[in-house]
Amino acid sequence: MSPDTARTITLLIVDDHPVVRDGLRGMFTAAPGFDVLGEASNGVEGVELALSLDPDVVLMDLRMPGGGGVDAIAELARRGARCQVLVLTTYDTDSDTLPAIEAGATGYLLKDAPRDELFTAVRAAADGRSVLSPAVASRLVSRVRAPAAPGNETLSAREREVLVLVAKGTSNREIARELFISEATVKTHLTHIYAKLDVKDRAAAVAVAYDRKILG
Repeated sequence: MSPDTARTITLLIVDDHPVVRDGLRGMFTAAPGFDVLGEASNGVEGVELALSLDPDVVLMDLRMPGGGGVDAIAELARRGARCQVLVLTTYDTDSDTLPAIEAGATGYLLKDAPRDELFTAVRAAADGRSVLSPAVASRLVSRVRAPAAPGNETLSAREREVLVLVAKGTSNREIARELFISEATVKTHLTHIYAKLDVKDRAAAVAVAYDRKILG
């Protein structure tokens, strides 16, 4: 059994369109290694189901009548839910992406993402890895860019190595193994990276790094 299918990842689908929910359920049910625990049609219902069903990953739409995705993401974070939230939406404007990431979403994908990319993203999210494509990252740049002139504090060679791996969706444990350092050291590097780039999390760090050409 390959590493990808060795573990079954449990899912909750939150979307106000029944056709979308049916399509996603069918897609994941037919693929090995996934188990769809339930569906919700708005953010409020999604929060309650996520807390009761305890899925590994919640696929969350953003704009839904009766309770939007951003509020639901923030509420799940406030209530200490274990699940990771992967935003899956048709909207890629900065007014949608940044609030979702700031609220605590692990990743952000568009609904036209290829099936294999979606499967890979869900597996990455289940492992707590940030899932943010360069295309979506570029949408965030203007909103997360530090007000100071970019590049005032340059990253060290080691910090750049860590950031490159973060951009690939690598977990702290995998970064530690690849660079032959401890996980605590990885976290220290990330703290320094966030401070230098004036960001709060992995997704924003990747977005700013693309903008400043730290990542190509």
